[in-house]
Amino acid sequence: MPAARESLLDAAYTALQRRSWPTVRMVDVAAVAGVSRQTLYNEFGSKDGLARALVRRETDAYLAGADRALAEGGLPQLAEWTVTAARTNALVRAVLTGCWSPRLPAPPLSAVPSTSAVPAQRRADGPLPSPAELVALVRDRAVNTRVAPGAVKDEALRARQECELALRLALSCVIAPAGDGGVGRLVRETLEAAPQA
Repeated sequence: MPAARESLLDAAYTALQRRSWPTVRMVDVAAVAGVSRQTLYNEFGSKDGLARALVRRETDAYLAGADRALAEGGLPQLAEWTVTAARTNALVRAVLTGCWSPRLPAPPLSAVPSTSAVPAQRRADGPLPSPAELVALVRDRAVNTRVAPGAVKDEALRARQECELALRLALSCVIAPAGDGGVGRLVRETLEAAPQA
């Protein structure tokens, strides 16, 4: 029931925009999605399962956007996407920074036992990335777009450092916005000014 699952996740996300997670009621999420409460429980098992699935979905959407940004504009575009995603989506900000406000669901990062027959829920019940793991995952994806197979070790190391730097600059700009030209310009200027190995 993929359509119902997405409708339920959309309804939960909308509810989270309006109220804190502890006050979000499953019956209200089901009603907004236009499905029965039993359908919600069949899909997610519990409110904790819904929270895990919501965090997983928002993390996956951030990663898909990171891939698009890398393909369209490289590291400056990735940095802009990261800042935009973190500023506009509290769950993405929490996953990237590890700063979970009391109004957000804060599922444990470790996998939880899953008895779900729903493949998407079994995936959501798996481990969620820590901020360091998520940054490393995005960094490694960025490195793969910048380094040709068989590149010399120094090139690969430099690309890894540049990608890490771009992401760390982006995350700092989530807290303290960049000046004129935004984070993309900051990343470009920082990488141009970095000494070549």
